[in-house]
Amino acid sequence: METELSLLDRLARLCAVAACVLLTAIALMTCVSLLGRNALGWTLAGDFELAGAAAGAAIALFMPWCQLRRGHIRVDLFTACASAAMRARLDRLGALLLALVFALLAWRTGVGALGAWRSGAGSMLLGLPEWTVHAAMAPPLLLTALIGLVQARRGAAVVGGA
Repeated sequence: METELSLLDRLARLCAVAACVLLTAIALMTCVSLLGRNALGWTLAGDFELAGAAAGAAIALFMPWCQLRRGHIRVDLFTACASAAMRARLDRLGALLLALVFALLAWRTGVGALGAWRSGAGSMLLGLPEWTVHAAMAPPLLLTALIGLVQARRGAAVVGGA
C-alpha cells in the first residue's frame, strides 16, 4: 500500500515540476517576444501558438498533484451539517466520479492525439503537430484518474496525507 502511494506521489510531483517548467518557459518566451516586439522591432513568430500549447499541457500536468492534495474546489454547503462518516462517503463518491471523468478525458484525448497524428494536423503559423499536445495531456489525465480511484477505494484522505 505504501509503495503504491509513494509511486503516485512521486509521479504527481514529477508532473507538477514539468508543468512549472512549461509555465516558466511560457513566461520567458513571452518576455522575449514582448521585448523584441516593443524595443527591437522584431517578433517571435508563433509565440501565441507555443504559449497556448504549453499552457494546455501544463494544466493537464497540474491535475494529478491537485487531486492528490485534494485541491479541487468543493462546495460543502449541503454537507456542512452531515456527519463525518457521511462526508467521508461523499468524498469517496466524489473521488470515484472524478476518476471516471478523468479516465474519459484521458481516453478521448488519446483518441484525439491519434486522429491529429493520422491527419497531420498542425498549428497555423509554425505547423506544430497538434498530436504532440494531446499526447502530452493524456498521461497526466490518466494519472489523475488513477489517483481518484485510489482515493475512492481507500478514502480520499489517505492519498497525499490531506
